Formats: sequence, C-alpha cells, structure tokens
Amino acid sequence: MKKERCQWCGDDPLYVAYHDQEWGVPVFDDATLFEFLTLETFQAGLSWITVLRKRENFRAAFDGFNYKKIARYDQKKIDSLLSDAGIIRNKLKINATITNAVAFMEVQKEFGSFSDYIWGFVNGKPIKNTFKLTSEIPANTPLSDAISKDLKKRGFKFVGTTVVYAHMQATGMVNDHLIGCFKYNEV
Repeated sequence: MKKERCQWCGDDPLYVAYHDQEWGVPVFDDATLFEFLTLETFQAGLSWITVLRKRENFRAAFDGFNYKKIARYDQKKIDSLLSDAGIIRNKLKINATITNAVAFMEVQKEFGSFSDYIWGFVNGKPIKNTFKLTSEIPANTPLSDAISKDLKKRGFKFVGTTVVYAHMQATGMVNDHLIGCFKYNEV
C-alpha cells in the first residue's frame, strides 16, 4: 500500500526523503535550528527544492553551519563564498548569514539557547493544524509576523514573515502535514 504524503513533495526522491524524515519534525537543537534558518534565508524568493539540491554544498561552504565560525567570517571568506558555484551566490544573503550568526549567539546569551527563545513563542509545543489541502496552508500567520518582527528587532536579516513561517514548518513548530498524510500523527 502506497503511503499518502503531502502533495507538495511530489515524487522527487530528495523531496520525498526530506518530507518523510525532516519536515515538520520538532527540532530543539540549536545547531540544526541555525542550519534551517540559514537555508530558509537562502530560499527566500526561490524554490525549496533548489536549496535542498545544494544543501550539502552549503554545509561544506559554511563550515557545517557552525554559527560560531560563521560569525567570524572575513572578506576573504565572503569572496570565496561568492565564487562558489555550488551554493546560491547572493551577497546580501551571505552577509545576512554572518549577521544572523552573531544575532543567534546574542539570543543564546539572553535565553540560554536559541531553542528556548524560538520555542517560547509556541510554549514549547507544536501547533497542530488540520489542513486537508495544500491550498489551505498559509504562507504566513500573525504568529510568524510577531516572530519576524522580534527577530528583526534583534538584528536578524532575511527573516520576513514568510521565511519565518517556512522555518516554523520545517522545524516542527507547526505541524502543517495534511491530515491525510502518514506523517500527520507521527510528528
């Protein structure tokens, strides 16, 4: 019997694996949360599959998404990233990633962890939505608006409300698996 999945992942093996193993699974680890925040930043204006296909290249180029290292990137490193055809070479997004690494560590200092900060917006528990169709899933919500505003106030860049909502979905802060999807009750 074929598993029912959210329609957006189609039958691309990379997309299916991402859907089945990661998307919507609650993430409380700061390193992973930073990775997703970085990938969502680069995804802004592009399709998620584009970013997924370059994910391993991003991981290599950005030192395994080590925010402590990224916060110290200098112009030489920025120039090497801008010449790396394996990633999305957008100067504003590269600079935003460095800025976000610094802001990320400031949040850690204030809250103990980025996880405690971000999950505090949902009282530490995922919001379980009940969508039947992909078309019902919003691009943003009043909560993603509020988180976006707070992140920007803390110095983060490329964290508009749509990017934030995508981050919430990816890291399981919201369960937007369709109710007919086999993952809906698993996460």
